[in-house]
Amino acid sequence: MKGKLIFAAGLGIGYLLGARAGRKRYDQIVAVATKVWETPAIQTQVHKVEDFAAEQVGNIPGAVFSGVSTLFGKTAKAAARRRTTARPAAAPTEPPAAPAEGAGG
Repeated sequence: MKGKLIFAAGLGIGYLLGARAGRKRYDQIVAVATKVWETPAIQTQVHKVEDFAAEQVGNIPGAVFSGVSTLFGKTAKAAARRRTTARPAAAPTEPPAAPAEGAGG
């Protein structure tokens, strides 16, 4: 709830400041941001991050397989533990003895 309130307050403040500054100031901010984004130093870092991400995408299937196999291994071990520590089944009971001859009536 607190996060939503802060987000709404940020939107309100951003809208208010944006409305006061007007389109001209907005265009100035965009121009400066674009100029900074296109500097060689920033672009070098962007390309490093892109290359790193492309390398890591190749590792995703192996990581997923490893995680899933670990999960299933833990689940199987836990199930085996439950089976071995479960109470033994009760010994089968003998059928009731037949009534003696001549008894009853």
